[in-house]
Amino acid sequence: MHLLLTNFNYDDDAGLERKLIGRKATMHLLRAKPGKAAEIPHSLAARADAVINYTAVEPIGLPPSAFPKCRIVVRSGVGFDNVDLAGWGKRGVPVCNVPDYGTSEVADHAIALMLALTRGTATYHDAVRGDPVGGWAFAAAPLVRRLRGAVFGVVGLGRIGLAAALRARAFGMDVAFYDPYLSSGSEIAVGMRRAKSLSALMKEADVLSLHAPLSDETRGMIGGAALARAKPGMVLINTARGPIVDLTALHRALKSGRVAGAGLDVVEREPAPPDHPLIKAWSAREPWLEGRLSISPHAAFYSPASIRDLRSKSIETVLNCLEGGAAANCVNGAFLRQRARR
Repeated sequence: MHLLLTNFNYDDDAGLERKLIGRKATMHLLRAKPGKAAEIPHSLAARADAVINYTAVEPIGLPPSAFPKCRIVVRSGVGFDNVDLAGWGKRGVPVCNVPDYGTSEVADHAIALMLALTRGTATYHDAVRGDPVGGWAFAAAPLVRRLRGAVFGVVGLGRIGLAAALRARAFGMDVAFYDPYLSSGSEIAVGMRRAKSLSALMKEADVLSLHAPLSDETRGMIGGAALARAKPGMVLINTARGPIVDLTALHRALKSGRVAGAGLDVVEREPAPPDHPLIKAWSAREPWLEGRLSISPHAAFYSPASIRDLRSKSIETVLNCLEGGAAANCVNGAFLRQRARR
């Protein structure tokens, strides 16, 4: 068997993967290139029994038709919007993701971004470091507020959304969520309030935390119209996918004061575009934005433990399928069923 590991983005020589694969298969490693998918030789694609794509941004460098022997594709991560689900489904090839490797880390990070803004930790840090005497002022952080009793709104109450919601509830926050795909009665099971629409949630959320996948439905979902309905003073947290939030609309909402602050682990285009007005204002430390925006480099998923889980689960998913087991966490089942009905 031949396993193709493409867009590999770790510094080591895939020692963990090699150990798991052992003599069961031959491994072919292609590294990611900045801003460009790894080039896959057609001869290698023709032999591949499985493909693992290690980046959430770049696609697999060749179309599904170039992989006649492939029996499974794995997106080594949670998001799979850079994989051709329909194309692989038409060929009868399951596409799987790894949804359970960094649940705790992402939920922790969402709460950390909220606290950095609403408790002012990052602002105080910068103020005191810049001026140990003059910066010693509790009023330096503009968004500090009491969290107990505040509404923590969650968009997407899946694994990570629920984990973040439980953490927020531990702070005494009132949790409400919007998730049209969650079955009726789920709110009773988790003991949280359900909003009937995104608009309804926007109007009451003091903090809005995004945990939805990127799709045609969610792309740009938090744009000008949604932000215009936000509760004045809302804090927005995004640890999901960058394109869910219209960065230009967020810039306007922050500038107007409708949105008090934002914590972003992901943005529309990554790395964060330095020429975008919001990023430019943040980088220049324009006074109107100080203490109101926190950005991290798509790092919410990361810890050494989560990376070990991610890498090992990716290989285990492939090997299990190739050895006759089920394709765990298949995300293109609808397309596979369409093919089966023909």
